[in-house]
Amino acid sequence: MKPLRAAVLLTVFLLVTLVLMPVQALNVALRLPFARTLPYAYHRFLCALFGIRIERHGVPLANGPLLIAANHSSWLDIIVMSALAPLSFVAKSEVATWPFFSLLAKLQRTVFVRRDRRSDAGRQRNAIAERLKNGERLVLFPEGTSSDGNRVLPFNSALFGAAEPSIAGAAVPVQPIAVTYARLLGLPIGRRQRHKFAWYGDMELVPHLWNALGEGPIDVVVYIHEPVTLEALGSRKALARHCERAVGQAVALSLAGRPDEAEAFGRPPAIAALQQPQAVPAESVPSASHP
Repeated sequence: MKPLRAAVLLTVFLLVTLVLMPVQALNVALRLPFARTLPYAYHRFLCALFGIRIERHGVPLANGPLLIAANHSSWLDIIVMSALAPLSFVAKSEVATWPFFSLLAKLQRTVFVRRDRRSDAGRQRNAIAERLKNGERLVLFPEGTSSDGNRVLPFNSALFGAAEPSIAGAAVPVQPIAVTYARLLGLPIGRRQRHKFAWYGDMELVPHLWNALGEGPIDVVVYIHEPVTLEALGSRKALARHCERAVGQAVALSLAGRPDEAEAFGRPPAIAALQQPQAVPAESVPSASHP
């Protein structure tokens, strides 16, 4: 049954995608409002098609220009994040060379960056900042690569500098978001099963996609933390550390089936300091590598 399920889902995916691609290309070329909203509707459809059930926790996404800092463990992250709201992504330059999927990324108006060239960092930050000034929501994966889904890798602070310029006198909000693949067919996904959905290392994309589609409905826990600003944190490195800690703790608690307890770790520092006694003690938080 798994190969049949994967074949049916992949066929529907390709048919719908091929029909919508020229429509989105026209939206992007003419700079129509639908260039932002069509990918949102499209990815919500994909969630329904693939059986991706999103369980939200935390606060709503901030309105207006927004930089989202999220963990990255799978190609499924693109579908899940895009189903939350109209948004675009910041992706490594290699994605722009991938057959077929590079076109999908470009049609969602992805910003491509080269992480291996420090000399380009300033120009790339400016490109992201310009999009933010235009009122857009951009998703940044600060880990720089995908993980195995059992833990969150260290956040690179370089591109957080894009949140430095103020827009209309207000600082650009940065919102940490944790995405955790928690249950398959209603049952918790253990560490040994997580490779079915986590795509990392030297895994081939197409075989991984085929196998994942054959598995069945999956529950994804998305924890949305309160937005913070670079101005409030004092530096991009402090901002990166705050987002890494908030996302890491939310992933750990979501793997343990306790996502509601992640609230304390994503509060802006001034608020968290006032409510320190209510924070979850560090020793009580399970390791993200041991669900």
